[in-house]
Amino acid sequence: MTTAIAALLSVAALITAFVSGIFGMAGGMMLMGLLALLLPVEAAFVAHGVLQLAANGWRAILHRKHVKPAIFGWFALATLAAALIVSAIAWVPTKPMLFLLLGLMPILIWLPKGWFAPDAQRPAHALGAGFLAAALNLMAGVSGPLIDTVFVRTGLNRHEIVATKAAIQCLNHIAKIIVYGLMLTSAELGRHLPLWLFAFAIPASMLGTTAGGWVLDRMNDTNFKRWTAWIVTGIGAVYVIKAAQLSL
Repeated sequence: MTTAIAALLSVAALITAFVSGIFGMAGGMMLMGLLALLLPVEAAFVAHGVLQLAANGWRAILHRKHVKPAIFGWFALATLAAALIVSAIAWVPTKPMLFLLLGLMPILIWLPKGWFAPDAQRPAHALGAGFLAAALNLMAGVSGPLIDTVFVRTGLNRHEIVATKAAIQCLNHIAKIIVYGLMLTSAELGRHLPLWLFAFAIPASMLGTTAGGWVLDRMNDTNFKRWTAWIVTGIGAVYVIKAAQLSL
């Protein structure tokens, strides 16, 4: 990996962590797309997992008093089950498929409430959605829009949503690091993901997360939910176009 690419990824980690620090997602989708352009798919998944684990982990720590333990517990069980199944299948998406999955994901946000209306505060819903989110995270790299569907209709406030989603995403990223890390040799890991890259990118992610939290504190719940939907939809549209270009 060249110094220029490492610098680009560090800046991207800062910016995308800032976006996720405000909205609880979107930044992860942005970062996954960039990594998929620059790295082999398996390496992109591992790099995304490490950087997003730092960003989400720090966000969960910053807002730890708002994390809902019961919801986190059900998602943890679901994530473990999904990781075991996907690991056994050992399926790796092609780049066009990866961008298509990323691009179509925002559709979940716009489904009419009567069609798909899970509630994270109901154990059965949290368990089912947690399994689907973990599986999607292991196939597309991110699952923020799906996780968002089980939170956007709850009575939780923006801090509780961001904090609990951050803790849940940590589980997903750990699973992704393990599943795809085992697919790479030590030589491939060293070539595509040198440790010095993370020495710069991880602090950048933490800084972006802190700055995003400052903005979150000054935003109201109505604008938070409205802007989240439109930003993720715009990113998804870009990825659908990219998937079409890669397929030609």
